[in-house]
Amino acid sequence: MENTRPRLLVAFDTIEEAYDLLEEHFEVVRPPKGRDFSKAELLAMLGDFDALASVFDIPIDREIIEAGGSKLKIISNYAVGYNNIDLETAQRLGIAVTNTPQSVVLPTAELTLALLLAVSRRVAELDGAMRQQQDKLHLSRIDNLGVDLAGKKMGIIGFGNIGKAVAQRAKAFGMELWYNKRNRLSIEEEKALDLHFASVDEIFSDCEVVSLHTPLTKETKHLACRKQLERMKPNAILLNLARGPVVDEEALADLLEKGVIRGAGLDVFENNDKPNPRLYSLSNVVMTPHVGTQTYDARMRMAEELCNNLTGFFFHQGKEVSFVVRP
Repeated sequence: MENTRPRLLVAFDTIEEAYDLLEEHFEVVRPPKGRDFSKAELLAMLGDFDALASVFDIPIDREIIEAGGSKLKIISNYAVGYNNIDLETAQRLGIAVTNTPQSVVLPTAELTLALLLAVSRRVAELDGAMRQQQDKLHLSRIDNLGVDLAGKKMGIIGFGNIGKAVAQRAKAFGMELWYNKRNRLSIEEEKALDLHFASVDEIFSDCEVVSLHTPLTKETKHLACRKQLERMKPNAILLNLARGPVVDEEALADLLEKGVIRGAGLDVFENNDKPNPRLYSLSNVVMTPHVGTQTYDARMRMAEELCNNLTGFFFHQGKEVSFVVRP
């Protein structure tokens, strides 16, 4: 009997259990273990598939989408962000686009606090010193002083699910929570979450910690520009777990080198997620290579959410589909 299951092309490599989950519902073609499909491979194959599973660090441009021809019905992104996909072309061709907004929330929020603690208590810097100097390392009582978080103001710019999860965790440290989003919460919601609304300017000026959690749009590119970064207090810390271009990295490097602000915790970077070379030599920067969702639990939840989007789209079963572009 002919296999009538939808054909799914998975563009990326991931944990084995994720493929197992997809293969319960779809005829899956995956890349060789340990690597992603190249653009040339995607272009050559995509015309034979009903669905494409993409990922945040593989660009799905007009050429790739058009290679899907009339058969391609949906692009399901394995990420909360979708700026890797040419949405205009997908919409023009009537191709649905989905993302995985729920499964990335907790691990990204946890990494935000990990970076904050690493910068505020100089964890990476002191770990490096211990490894290099070993038993020769002797600190006086006033060397390499960190800062407490309790009582400090944290300003969260972009208060979606991740921003809210960060706020809940920062509250446990006794921080005073400020936020900014396009549509302000109700007074009742603010009271329930113990939040204060502020403008972007006010957050950069008044908060000891500024945590960025916005999507990348024309409006948010270089939201943390030189002018805003110069507003920050000398003891302030910048956290970016949004998208690299939300921060003017050259300006940030200037201010960190001069000690104008205390430090930064960065998981994303402006130049295709490659840090500005000046950041490597700065001890007041803690960096991770875009690993906000780099846990086994998160990878499985993302696979489940991606699978739900696909089964909901093709079979109308499961939870609500997370559409970015509706067909």
